[in-house]
Order: sequence, then C-alpha cells, then structure tokens
Amino acid sequence: MGAIKLAIGDAILTFMWVFLASTLGTITFMIGTYLGVEGLFFDLFCMAFLVLIMLFLFGFLAEALGGASFNPTDFAVFYAAGVRNESLFSASLRLPAQAAGAAGGALAIMELMPAQYKHMVMGPSLKVELHTGAIAEGVLTFVITFFVLCIILRGPKNALLKNWLLAMTTVVIVFAGAGYTGPSMNPAIAFGWAYADNRHNTWEQFYVYWICPFVGAILSASLFRVIFPPQIVKKKKA
Repeated sequence: MGAIKLAIGDAILTFMWVFLASTLGTITFMIGTYLGVEGLFFDLFCMAFLVLIMLFLFGFLAEALGGASFNPTDFAVFYAAGVRNESLFSASLRLPAQAAGAAGGALAIMELMPAQYKHMVMGPSLKVELHTGAIAEGVLTFVITFFVLCIILRGPKNALLKNWLLAMTTVVIVFAGAGYTGPSMNPAIAFGWAYADNRHNTWEQFYVYWICPFVGAILSASLFRVIFPPQIVKKKKA
C-alpha cells in the first residue's frame, strides 16, 4: 500500500512540475517585457528565482505526499550513492506513474496556454546528431547529479542558500544544454513531452532520454560515493 501511495504522489507531483515548469520561459519573457529588460543575464537570474520558488513549493509538496519524486533517476542515484534503498516493486510502480504524470502535465499546459505564448512551450528535443545528443544528455545528467548530491548532502544547512544553489545549477546546465537535447535530464519529463508530440515510441527517445540519463546519473552517484563514502554508524556494545 505504501508503494501505491508513493506512486500516486509521484504522478501528482510530476504532473504539477511539468505544468508549472513549462510556464517559466513565458513568465520570464512577460517580466522582461514589463520591466523593459532583456539579455542572457536577466533570463538566467529571473528563471533561477522562479525555480527557487518552485523548489520550495515542491519540497513542501513532496514531503506532504510522503516523499514523492518527479525524476525516475532519483531511485538509482540515491541507491548508488549509498543514501537510500528503493525496492524493485516500488520503483516498478513509481516510474510509470511519473511518466503518466508528465504526459498529463504536458497535454494540460498545451491545452491551457494562451495561443500567443504556445510557441514558448516546448519539451526537450534532439537538435544535433543522435550520438552527439546521447553523449550530451548523459554528460549533462552526470554533471547536474553530482552537483545536486554535493549541495543536498554536503552543502550548506541554510535552506534558502541550498535551494538557491540548486536553482542556479539547474538553470545554468539547462541553458548550456539547450542547443543539444533541450535538455531533459529526466526520463519521465522527456517521455511526457514526447507522448504529447507522438514520438514517445522511437529509438531516439529511448536511447537519448532514457538510457543515457540513467547511465550518467548512476556513474555520477558512484563517483560521489567514492569521494564521499557513506558514514557507517557503529552500534555501541551493551
């Protein structure tokens, strides 16, 4: 029953993340237009601030939903890093739930976004040669996973600073990978947008947006574990 509740929570959380995250570009554009400000630095700062708000919101929601997640690689990452174990049964329920939630979120935002802004709403898509894109998605996932683990497990205790670092890291890496694969670095979200565009059952989708992110995430978590071995708590003898 616990695994089913988590899967439901994952579907809800992933739906909300895809729906809201898809509006960030439009909101940034609207703020810049209103203030008469434009440029890469402004876009980075504004989007990082919006992601910061989302991280606080989704952190609260994830806790309220019993530890829900919106990224399938989380299971493999925390297991490889020696932080948390996830049963195969639980993962087999949560992964498709996240994919379904992402598809629902993508379809919903495309339906509800005003027509004049729909061109700003798009999911990850391959913009380079297949193998180049696969390597890029794997490397980007490797990098963001390592930074996220360092910030969450070894970073500052202050919640505001921790989330600001997470937001800046996410936005910078997304901008860096925009000309390659989108990027996604999240198989469920990539599937959701691919489903909305009817390209979810292609080799490109499986290779670039599923295999490579999982490989990159697991390798990154394994490196983190080598550099920062999990602390073993010794039991006191009676």
